[in-house]
Amino acid sequence: MFLNKITCKSPVKIYHVICICTLIFFNCYQLQAQSPWIALGKKPSTLQLEKGFSAFDAGDFMLKLVKSSQTVAALAPKMVKDFDFVPGDSLKVRSSDGLYHLGDINLRLKSGSEGNWKSYSTAAKRSPVKNIEMAGVLAAADLTETLAADIPLTIKRIWELKDGKLVLRFEISNKTNQNVEIGALGIPMVFDNILDGRTLEQAHAKNVFYDPYIGQDAGYLQVTRLSGHAPSLIVAPYGKTPFEAYNPLNDDKTPRGIAFEGFYEWMVYSKAYAENEWKNAAQWNIPSSAILKPGETKNYGLQFILSGTARDIENQLIANHKPVAVSVPGYVLPKDVEAKLFINYNKKIKSIAVFPAEALRIKAIGSTKNGWKSYAVKGSISGRARLTITYADGLEQTINYKVIEPETEVIASYGNFLTTKQWFDKPDAIFKRSPSVITYDYEKQQQVIQDNRAWIAGLSDEGGAGSWLGAMMKQLVHPEKAEIDKLKQFVDTVLFGRIQLKDGPEKYGVRKSLFYYAPDSLPKDTYAKDINFKTWSAWPKKEADNLGRSYNYPHVAAAHWIMYRLARNYKGFVNETSWKQHLLDAAETGLAMVNIAPYYAQFGQMEGTIFYLILTDLKNEGLTEEAVKLENEMKKRANHWRSLDYPFGSEMPWDSTGQEEVYVWSNYFGYQDKAKVTLDAILAYMPVVPHWAYNGNARRYWDFLYGGKLMRIERMIHHYGSALNAIPVLMDYRKNPDDFYLLRTGYGGLMGSISNITKDGFAPAAFHAYPSTLKNDGITGDYGSGFFGYAVNTSSYIIKHKEFGWLAFGGNLSVKNNIINVKLTTAAKSSVYIAPAGLWITLDAGTIDELSYHAANGEIHLKLNKADEHTPKAILRINQPAKLNGIGKYSVKDKSIGERGAYEVQLSNQNTTEVILSR
Repeated sequence: MFLNKITCKSPVKIYHVICICTLIFFNCYQLQAQSPWIALGKKPSTLQLEKGFSAFDAGDFMLKLVKSSQTVAALAPKMVKDFDFVPGDSLKVRSSDGLYHLGDINLRLKSGSEGNWKSYSTAAKRSPVKNIEMAGVLAAADLTETLAADIPLTIKRIWELKDGKLVLRFEISNKTNQNVEIGALGIPMVFDNILDGRTLEQAHAKNVFYDPYIGQDAGYLQVTRLSGHAPSLIVAPYGKTPFEAYNPLNDDKTPRGIAFEGFYEWMVYSKAYAENEWKNAAQWNIPSSAILKPGETKNYGLQFILSGTARDIENQLIANHKPVAVSVPGYVLPKDVEAKLFINYNKKIKSIAVFPAEALRIKAIGSTKNGWKSYAVKGSISGRARLTITYADGLEQTINYKVIEPETEVIASYGNFLTTKQWFDKPDAIFKRSPSVITYDYEKQQQVIQDNRAWIAGLSDEGGAGSWLGAMMKQLVHPEKAEIDKLKQFVDTVLFGRIQLKDGPEKYGVRKSLFYYAPDSLPKDTYAKDINFKTWSAWPKKEADNLGRSYNYPHVAAAHWIMYRLARNYKGFVNETSWKQHLLDAAETGLAMVNIAPYYAQFGQMEGTIFYLILTDLKNEGLTEEAVKLENEMKKRANHWRSLDYPFGSEMPWDSTGQEEVYVWSNYFGYQDKAKVTLDAILAYMPVVPHWAYNGNARRYWDFLYGGKLMRIERMIHHYGSALNAIPVLMDYRKNPDDFYLLRTGYGGLMGSISNITKDGFAPAAFHAYPSTLKNDGITGDYGSGFFGYAVNTSSYIIKHKEFGWLAFGGNLSVKNNIINVKLTTAAKSSVYIAPAGLWITLDAGTIDELSYHAANGEIHLKLNKADEHTPKAILRINQPAKLNGIGKYSVKDKSIGERGAYEVQLSNQNTTEVILSR
């Protein structure tokens, strides 16, 4: 969103202007970022760091505590040098009151018949804690002196080793003669996710991200390095310390922004919040409290378990006797999918409860050879659903699912909503945005035709282009003539000619916005009086017309490419003779990006996969000259990325959107070292946990500011990063079909991207993670970029897992006489990957009803759905990205590859058509 404020005609001049303005921006950003840090550093230090530190050998860690507070100053794993899980580098500047550190505790309490909750925190007003001599512990303290004088509890904090693991334990006693209710108990999780002032290289070496599994007694926090390298850290309950809720510590004064998401606390009890700040939101778990009787003592603790990379976490949990759950195909369940759930824990399951009661149907189906308990799971009621498992030892685990309509219905509703509710065909003489698919406010049930963020109403940038991009990409999944007819009008009048220049020396350049703020030159009543346009984001016309933002080009290229696909592969959707021009327009848009918007084109683009898809089709069509031009420009970019340690920079200090394209081109040009660096980084911020909201959810925390209605820094649930980052993850899986973790990660992101679409088809920018909200954002925003990732990547996967047996992702599977039959459940039904064969089958036109895989000889039988008026024939491609020993080359029986490198199959008008693939 941040770009130069100057427009010039020459591409070379534009390049230099953008470079200069980018430097100005980042200098301004650094100054703005430093200002609150400078102010913070001037606050009186109350941690008394001058009194020194205590150091301990703590199992896998070197632990350093501040003597005055006994909070953590360093938590350094022994296995790697110069790395610390906590923000020790900023300890001095973060040493005043109100700043949290690992070891602090927050409470809300009621004594006797008191009506209101009282809050207490060890961080609010620091005073030295009283050291306690205790045998067999590393350090212990009475926290009375750093808590308010009227607190009715005595709290001791103990740092100790238990079975070789570092444990943080709080011993809480009621010192009064009346009951005390603990309505909130939070343990701040303070790890080094502060990116301010660090380069990408420094951040990937020094910083971490962390994600929760809010699963009660089975819950945990996973802390991963930005590089994705070992070690990672698991924070897990010690004793009865359930992970009930995950609360943002927004009262911490550490400057939050695009370089710092904020800290959170592990909530053991949350009833006091649920009655107040969170009363309008349904929580992940049932909010609870605890009663301490006079003289009674309770213990709460967390243990810190060192692990390898993120993919090692589940095995480490099992080794430490923690429950592990694996759901296939994940935790977003279309109603027509027959899912499976596998549980590993060394105690019997006492009961399983579902909330809402009929939302899920669950049935025991035995155990695996190594004792994983197996269940069949089916979604019945759309919406959030919670599974509560109680074990024989009293441990309680919750698993949060999201039940959605069948994928076909979800995508149909989405397409309909975009081309009806969001179809803008009103007179618009000034901005000329009609007809188009425009941003929509679901809370107001109206189109957004004005916003002080120009792009939101301006049909460009991610936040404004998102809706029409989603409408275009929907046609790749399931084309509908009525929708296509409208989109053709948009492409021919608004997209090509208004958003994108159609002629002149800068032809194919893409504007930043069609909406702009020019009150002095436009009629008096042009702008809404209830919108504050006195902000940097209300671009003047000169800025809105700027062509220098490369991130806008992939959206437009994707639209041209969709028109090509519709014209080339179907009858009657788009003039079939126009396919070549649409494909050339797509290619020229890619070339324009690097020539007209060169500075930001050095970075990986969100949806940059589109240029790979365009190049592939140029080659398939024999358009060699155009293909060479595009490939050469993409290779220049890939060569630049190859020269960098961490090649996924952005206009932001850190980002999670460039990785997609960087991986795709690094893989294409054979730069496997950079492809691996990129994939490792993705896996670090794309967790695999038993919770639909976080499973496969690529990290993003600032785009509510730029693409949302409720604008704040906040962990976003399935923002467009989920599906875009799923592209490289699943692409890598198809090369490595034994890597089950990759499939689970990628499929979690893929399905997460459609999890927030409402039953009537509204798709929000993302879902709000804050426990005070826990709902969809109010406007469509930049969701379309995520749908692009879903549309180009949706596929069914058939695997044979060494523990779980035959499994399907995106289909319902049955096995009989060594023949595996799968009925596809994806919306597109145009792609399937068969892992034992390393074979990827895709259709440019036509759909697969079901398939059979003959395990004995590897033969595959496809049943293609019958022809319709637009699809008389199927266009089928086969690819073998995995090079598996003993697997020969597949081909279609009794068919020859056509001129475009695909098989053409005439479809029956009456029945399914069978196609046999063999090797």
